[in-house]
Amino acid sequence: MSATVELAQALIACRSVTPDDAGCQPLLAERLRPLGFTIEALRFGAVDNLWARRGSGEPLFCFAGHTDVVPSGPEQRWTFPPFLPTVRDGVLHGRGAADMKGSIAAMVTACERFIGAHPAHRGSIAFLLTSDEEGPAVDGTVKVIETLERRGEKITWCLVGEPTATAAVGDVVKNGRRGSLNGTLTVRGKQGHIAYPHLAANPIHLFAPAMAALCAERWDEGNAFFPPTTFQISNINGGTGATNVIPGELEVMFNFRFSTEVTEQQLRQRVEAILGRHPLNYDIVWSLSGNPFLTAAGELLDAARSAIRECADITTDVNTAGGTSDGRFIAPTGAQVLEFGPLNATIHQVDERVALRELDDLSAMYQRILEKLLLA
Repeated sequence: MSATVELAQALIACRSVTPDDAGCQPLLAERLRPLGFTIEALRFGAVDNLWARRGSGEPLFCFAGHTDVVPSGPEQRWTFPPFLPTVRDGVLHGRGAADMKGSIAAMVTACERFIGAHPAHRGSIAFLLTSDEEGPAVDGTVKVIETLERRGEKITWCLVGEPTATAAVGDVVKNGRRGSLNGTLTVRGKQGHIAYPHLAANPIHLFAPAMAALCAERWDEGNAFFPPTTFQISNINGGTGATNVIPGELEVMFNFRFSTEVTEQQLRQRVEAILGRHPLNYDIVWSLSGNPFLTAAGELLDAARSAIRECADITTDVNTAGGTSDGRFIAPTGAQVLEFGPLNATIHQVDERVALRELDDLSAMYQRILEKLLLA
C-alpha cells in the first residue's frame, strides 16, 4: 500500500470523536518535523490545534483540515469496525476515511515528495489542523487564526481538504461557501383549556401567518457564484403533551444559508420586520455560524484547475454548494481559500469509505498544486 494509505489508516485508528484529537496531531507532527516544519501545539479549552510551518518567507501556502470525526453511531451496523481501518477490494473503510483523514494523509505525503525534490522552494508551507470542526467550532481554527493575526502571520493560499468530489477526485472544488445564520424564536401566548379558547391565546395559531410569510419571502436572487438565500425551519416545539391544553409558549428554530447578496444584519432586520406585522409577543436569539466567503479567481484556483487537468484529464466544476467549513474563518484574513478533497458520498454515514486510488490521486494533485505555486 502507498504511504498515503498507510498514514490514513494510522489516523483512522485514532478514535478522535470531536473534540478529542486522540493522538492524531502528535502522529502528524512526527511526520512533519523531519521535513523542517516547526511544530506548535495550540490548545484552547478542550480542543487541540496544530500549527506547523516550514519557512518564514512569503507567499505562505497552508493546508487546513480537521482531525476530529463525527460519532460512528451503532458500531454493529458497520460492515467493519469504524475505528479499525480495513481495506477490502481497493477501498479503505473507517470513520474519517473521506472526512477528512484521507485528505490530511494526502497533504502530508504530497509535502514529503515535494520537499524531498525541492527543499529550497520559495515561500513557506504550513499545516493548520484542529479537533473542533465537527463540533461547536469555537476553540479550533477560529482561535488559531486569531493567534496568527496577532502575530502578523498571513496566509496567502489555503487549501482545505474537505471532501468535495461527486464522481471522481477533482471533478468538483469549492471556491466559497454560503453563510449560516441561526435563530431561536420564542412566541408567548396564554395557556388554557382547549375547550375555552377565548380565555387563552394559542401561540401556534398566532405564529402561523408569520411563518407562512417567512417561508414565502424571497430573500435574494443569488448571483453567478451563489444560489438564492434559503430559509428553513428545523424545529418547532409547543404544548404540554396533553391534547386538551392550549400551550402558553412556542419555540421555533430556523436557519438561513445566505449568499453574498445579503448580510447577516439585513436578514435579521427583515425577519423582525415580518414578525412586527403580526400581533406577536416574541424574543429571538441569533447565532451566526459564519459569513459567506468567496475566492472568485486567483493563483490558487488556477493552480488547482491546472493540476487536476494534468493529473486526471478532468475539467473541474467550481461551485459554492454544500454546508459550512473552517474556510469561513480563514478567508476574512485576505487569503485565497479553496476546498478540494475526495468523494463525499459516504461522509457522516455508516460504512464511510474511500477508494485507495482516490487518496493516491489526491496526493498527486496536491503535490502538483505545490509545484505550480511554490516553484514559480
